[in-house]
Amino acid sequence: MELLQFSALLSLLNLLLYHFPFFKFVYENINMGGMARIMLAACLFILVVVVNFFAFYLLIFLLRRVGQFLIGVFFALNGAAVYFILTYKIIIDDTMMANLFNTQYSEASAFFNVWMVVSILFLGVLPAAYVMAQRVNYGSWKRFGCTMGISLGVILVSIGCNTKNFLWVGEHDTELGGLVLPWSYVVNTCRMENAKARESQQEILLPDAKITNDEPSVMVLVIGESARRDHFSLYGYERCTNPLLSAQERLHTYLANSCNTYTMACTKSILEYKEENDLYEILPNYLYRNGVDVYWRTTNWGQPPVHIAHFQEKEYVRANCTCGDAQYDEALVCGLRELIESSDSSKVLVVLHTSTSHGPKYTEKYPKRFEVFTPVSDKVESVSRSNDQLINAYDNTIVYTDYLLNRVIEQLKEIEGRHTAMLYLSDHGESLGENDLFMHGVPMSIAPKEQIEIPFLLWTSDDWRTLKPVKEATQHHVFHTVMDFLSVESPVFDPEMDLFEP
Repeated sequence: MELLQFSALLSLLNLLLYHFPFFKFVYENINMGGMARIMLAACLFILVVVVNFFAFYLLIFLLRRVGQFLIGVFFALNGAAVYFILTYKIIIDDTMMANLFNTQYSEASAFFNVWMVVSILFLGVLPAAYVMAQRVNYGSWKRFGCTMGISLGVILVSIGCNTKNFLWVGEHDTELGGLVLPWSYVVNTCRMENAKARESQQEILLPDAKITNDEPSVMVLVIGESARRDHFSLYGYERCTNPLLSAQERLHTYLANSCNTYTMACTKSILEYKEENDLYEILPNYLYRNGVDVYWRTTNWGQPPVHIAHFQEKEYVRANCTCGDAQYDEALVCGLRELIESSDSSKVLVVLHTSTSHGPKYTEKYPKRFEVFTPVSDKVESVSRSNDQLINAYDNTIVYTDYLLNRVIEQLKEIEGRHTAMLYLSDHGESLGENDLFMHGVPMSIAPKEQIEIPFLLWTSDDWRTLKPVKEATQHHVFHTVMDFLSVESPVFDPEMDLFEP
């Protein structure tokens, strides 16, 4: 086949197989009428076709068989991408790519189902095999130059005829860019890797700090996963999802919003002293370097680099759990009191990084005895049967979270001779079908409140410290509140971001 014909065919296939979500978004969101609406829709149609033709022709002509192989890989990946876009209503930006590359097998396997296999096979693998197998007559450099020039001219004319309408495109650039395949994940993977390269640089050390007294004190920081505030009965949710915490004295609730909608960025915000693009020394590293005994237990991932002596990952935590259900997050709180009492330091910080409310299979995040709300849907893909069943399963994860946090508090109460406190907040929220969105990871510029509004709880064992009468907190309050409770003095300490009175 002539390269011109082959590239045109590839562009047409790419349009028909993978761009239904793109044009569905355009149709549903163009708010102009008359000829302007038709012109903009036609322009976007031409641009998708011609830009992909331009790119495919360029790749194959310059790279020959290697170019065909790359486009075949793109088609295979497009089959998976369009499945996730249609099923989970995701937008593929650098945030979503960070989520993808940060997903471990245990989490990724939860998405596996027959429809996913069918989609990848028929929309991805088979078209990819055709692209790779086709024999192509590449043509001359003269034809290459003419084809590239004409294609570029069509692109420029299309844009020029719609300059007045491109304000709408600017308003929706995140969504449109995230739905153009394969370039959404190609470009945003590059953006993510660039950001990751900046963050992987050696962390910038904060100024030295000092512990100002020997008053024995312990702070347990619990970083939750995908817990949304409006599903906590502590915040007025009509269902009783916090039966145990509701009975706890000295438990304070704060209104808070996450700094982002995915774990890596949110965990960094929770642990850093202020919002920074650079990677400064995070809270556990800083306290450990300055004399605090720090423990980190996790069943999750996505945290910035942690440099402490006692870092316990999921496999270790679960293997050493001798109480309760080791395959769930209860493993994090098993033996917590004994762990704290084994420390010879007067200042102790324990970080528990949970995964309790992460989808898509909420039913796998809690033991069966916590299935308070029934019937349940086993995963997000089943929401077509009943959104109520999905909410039931999610609410059961909140009931389990209530149990875990109450166990932390009860163990802290048993510790004698130390002032103890527990601070809990979620990394971000979770969509459960509102506005046809599920889970999390939507870009912050368009993120719904369900993915941003988070619970923020602080419990203290006694009245040793007085709390400020504030109702709202941020994820950056964590750093300074923990520092103050553990009596760590530092030049970076900000009293305005401390929840305790001086």
